[in-house]
Amino acid sequence: MMDKNAIRKQAMVRRKSLTQIQKDEMSLCIANQLLRCDIWQGTYYHLFLTITQKGEVDTHPILDILHGRDKKIVVPKANFQQGSLSHFILDENTRLITSKYGIPEPEGGQEVSPDMLDVVFVPLLTFDQKGMRLGYGKGFYDRFLAQISKNCKKVGLSFFGPESELIPCETWDIALDLVVTPDAVRRF
Repeated sequence: MMDKNAIRKQAMVRRKSLTQIQKDEMSLCIANQLLRCDIWQGTYYHLFLTITQKGEVDTHPILDILHGRDKKIVVPKANFQQGSLSHFILDENTRLITSKYGIPEPEGGQEVSPDMLDVVFVPLLTFDQKGMRLGYGKGFYDRFLAQISKNCKKVGLSFFGPESELIPCETWDIALDLVVTPDAVRRF
């Protein structure tokens, strides 16, 4: 069994091998796959904003879908000292600034409690057949997902399918409900 750091490195190499055109096309396919999911009856949708330097899934097409469906869009702001996320409504008045870590974040605005969220779109490097995700290893989303209501849907977004081996888990790791890739929706 590979350790998390080895899996993380492999996933980063695979992601870096994609061209910008491929990432753009795949991100659009992921957004289109989301339209087939039964996740649109909620009000509050938590969406990570893409860290371009890390080659993440571009969430702008998902933002467009959420705007078109008149949803309340909630975006995170990271506190690296505490290892925690705060969550703010994204509206036309929200000013986004890019943090020193390359993360677009709201400068302020109306804060939302995690237990109000209906759907959380979760960034990840990779995932396995049981819906366990592997992120960057700082634990921001592990701590955050422990705070949401049990009815909140956790939706991972990935350019690639699941790992062939299971990812080593800790007791605090929380499985995703769905992972959406450019060509499939996987339910767990």
